[in-house]
Amino acid sequence: MAQSVDIGALIRGARSAARLTQAQVGSMCGYSASAISRIEANKLRLGYAQMLCLAEALNIPLERLRAAGGSHSLMVATVSSGCPSDEEDVVRRREMLSGAIAAGTSAIVGTGTASASETRGPELEDTLFRLPSAQPAPLARLTAQTAAARRAFRAARYDDLSRALPRLLATADATAGTTTGKARQQALAVLARAYVLAAELAAKQHSDAAWVAADRALTAARSSGLPVPVGEASRVLAITMRRSGRWSSAVHLLTQEATALDAAEERSTAVRTTLLLTAAYSAATGHDRTTALALLGEAEQTVGGLVQVPGLFTVEASQAQVDVYRIGVLNALGTPDEGVKTAARLNIDLMPTPERRARAWTDTARMWHALGDSQQTFAALRSVEREAPEEVRRPALRALTSDLLYGSGRIQGLREFASRTGAVAA
Repeated sequence: MAQSVDIGALIRGARSAARLTQAQVGSMCGYSASAISRIEANKLRLGYAQMLCLAEALNIPLERLRAAGGSHSLMVATVSSGCPSDEEDVVRRREMLSGAIAAGTSAIVGTGTASASETRGPELEDTLFRLPSAQPAPLARLTAQTAAARRAFRAARYDDLSRALPRLLATADATAGTTTGKARQQALAVLARAYVLAAELAAKQHSDAAWVAADRALTAARSSGLPVPVGEASRVLAITMRRSGRWSSAVHLLTQEATALDAAEERSTAVRTTLLLTAAYSAATGHDRTTALALLGEAEQTVGGLVQVPGLFTVEASQAQVDVYRIGVLNALGTPDEGVKTAARLNIDLMPTPERRARAWTDTARMWHALGDSQQTFAALRSVEREAPEEVRRPALRALTSDLLYGSGRIQGLREFASRTGAVAA
């Protein structure tokens, strides 16, 4: 039997090894210094989303943290302390959805503008659990509102998206519930895409709300009967599964949906490419090198036969995207040196959206950090900030910045950058 580990001591030891204060760790995860103190003293129970954030911030393997939590940790939304089975994943999502229905159907949506350093996960959970009341809208107006929300995501304006989502989701839901025939099909597709955006945002916030949003996205997409929204929704659900440690289930879902798409239809082929890329990265997080590289190669072969295909919802199918995913896959496999040539030929400035450019610079920063090149890492992080100031304040990037700050050597401007982006207390 494995020896029981004190989760508070594990967190305290990792924080001390990283030379971080309780205030700095709290800032990265949306906690106060006193809350971190109570966690380290085993006086405050951790939810799954908080475990995930602390694991990234302190470079602790998530499974080790979950095992240390054992029966003393209250897992959010009935997540077990062990690795859940596929059946438990389904039960978990259903229980969260049931909780959403029981919570009520109305909520007060704040109108204030919060600072970029505030954690928005709880607000998003409140939105999903208690949609504001709304009236149906003409499909043209609803489609335009969804397109505006998509533009906010692709421009990495996450605060704007957070404020737009409650009304958009409520209006799309009301419209889908009062239409029939083709109009209902279109309204359900819009609803699915609104939930896709909610799931993408929750994933960036390390919020467990991603499960609810992704599940609802797939439910609405399947009800629409349209293959492209189904593929887009499957992708965000798989990302959520991967983040919870179910990488093999994520790969299975993505490859299954990719196979189901019509290979003769160009738009479906482009969606299939993005599913294969996400599946490749999911396999890499499970250290399945053979599967990861095979899926990556298949995606690259597919994208070579595509012309420019507009309209993919949050990620386009292109050779540049394949290169970005290759860097991420090789990072996850523990062979970042193999990605250096890919990074050298990748022209990130030509990628079409700030969110995608920021993602590319993020993977490049992780590559250089793994290779021990602090100057190149910092240069890449500065590029993330230039492209998307809100992106660089995400917990994972604040953790990377903090790790760089307390590493060996002094980098001019790094401390100011860390303070500006919330990696350390100002």
